[in-house]
Parts: sequence; structure tokens; C-alpha cells
Amino acid sequence: MNATPARVEHQLTDKGYVPVYTTAVIEQPWSSYSATDHEVWATLFARQRQLLVGRASDEFLRTQAAMNMTPDRIPKFDDLNRLLRQATGWELIAVQGLLPELDFFDHLANRRFPVTWWIRTPEQLDYLSEPDLFHDLFGHVPLLMNPVFADYMAAYGRGGVKAHGIGGDALTYLTRLYWYTVEFGLIRQDDGLRIYGSGIVSSKGESIHCLESTAPNRIGFDLERIMRTRYRIDTFQKTYFVIDSYEQLMEATTPDFTPIYERLAQQESIPAGTVLATDAVFNRGTGEGWLSDGDV
Repeated sequence: MNATPARVEHQLTDKGYVPVYTTAVIEQPWSSYSATDHEVWATLFARQRQLLVGRASDEFLRTQAAMNMTPDRIPKFDDLNRLLRQATGWELIAVQGLLPELDFFDHLANRRFPVTWWIRTPEQLDYLSEPDLFHDLFGHVPLLMNPVFADYMAAYGRGGVKAHGIGGDALTYLTRLYWYTVEFGLIRQDDGLRIYGSGIVSSKGESIHCLESTAPNRIGFDLERIMRTRYRIDTFQKTYFVIDSYEQLMEATTPDFTPIYERLAQQESIPAGTVLATDAVFNRGTGEGWLSDGDV
């Protein structure tokens, strides 16, 4: 019998928790999941599916249903891959934890999405410092069934490989784009603002905060504005960016980012939570927008 692969997580040091990276691609050890693992999946799945009705984008809910995920058990990657390959040419690969940047970009560029094989413990239901199977599978994978979003993710991967070669702050700017779209993006539908970002749809607290709290700003999508905006990983977001469509994301990847990186290098970054006079700010309930009248 093959041994269960390693579970690679952040490590506690005298400088606090630091990320640990791994490059290993493995087979999903499905038979190694315990009853507790399946129960954690079932609890999180049922809770989030109920919570996301009226909050998640119609397309996220549609594509997730199309993947036949259920709370009964942790899905098998092989089953999901048959659907993904047919729909958009993507496939899932099992990994032990966080990947180095270049490895991650290369996988995306070649339509391979890395999914952490292990799932959080019952004590970690509401917070985990790194992506686990639930975040990756429940949050990220469904929209890979959407052809436009799938193309955006592949284009982002190609852009990441290029940015890695450019060096400087290029990766910082590109990482902010991923953070504010793929992880924490909102979309405007006819019936109001909805969630599509994986970091939101896989989190009970963030799913409520992003739409119902008066604290965060909800700002219209602007590529360079996003790339200038800092973010925090240890708290709910202070700013969310709102797209009008997935086509808007795909179109944003069309230009050569090299001159954009050069322009951004001449500007100050923007703290999370700042609203500029040029920002289009959205009402959290109706999705109606207006132009800000200054910094706040």
C-alpha cells in the first residue's frame, strides 16, 4: 500500500508563520481520506451552498452544479477531470500544498489547476492560513467549466511566466490582479452584486462581509487601479473590485503588460480601503454605481 503523501502547511517560527512550498505533483490519495475528512467536506459544502444562494453569481452556482459535486463525499479528481476536459480542456492535479510561483504559473498556462490533496481539520472549519482541498475544489474549480473564465486563467498563467522573467515588481502587480479577481472578485448582475472569487465563496464570514457589511469599498474594475492596490491576507478585505462580465476579465489580459508595469513602477501603491476620486463605487445592495467625490 502506498503511503499517504505529505501535508505541507505553514510552519511556526520565531518570526511567526511562514509559508512552506512544494513542487510535488501526486495522485489524489482518495482511499486515504478518513471519515472525519469526508465529514468536514460535507459540513463545509452544505453550509456554503445554503449561504451562497442569492450571494454567489449565477454562473458559479450553475457550473458547480454541472460538476456534480455533492456533500456525500470528497469528489474524486478523475471524475471531475472527465467533465473539465470536455468543457474547457482543463484538468486538476493533486499537490501537497503551496507551489512556487513559476511552477504555479506554468500549470495554469497549460490548463492544469493545482488542488491541495488534504482537507482542513474540524478545528479549522472557519479559518486556515493556506489553501486546502475545500478552498481549491469548492471555490476555484467550478468556474473553470466556463470557457471565458477558463481562458482568463490560462492567459493569467502565461502572464505570470512572463512577469517572472521580467523581475522587479511585475509579480507584485500581477499577484494583486489575481487576488482582486480570482480570489476576491465580485460581479454585477441584473439583480445586484454577486460573488465569484474563490476566497469568498469558500468562506462563511467573507461571503457575508463582502455584500452585507458597510465597511468595505466596492469599486468598479480597473486594471491598473487593481495592480496598484495593496491587500491583507489576515483579515476580511477592505476593498472589492466589481466586474461587469467574465469577458471583461479576458479582455484585460489582451494588452502587453510590460508598459503597464513600467508605468506602475513610477507610482505609489494604494493602501487597501482607500477610495479615489476617479473610482466608480457600487451600492452593496442594488449594484448601482456612482463616481466617488474624493479620498476617504
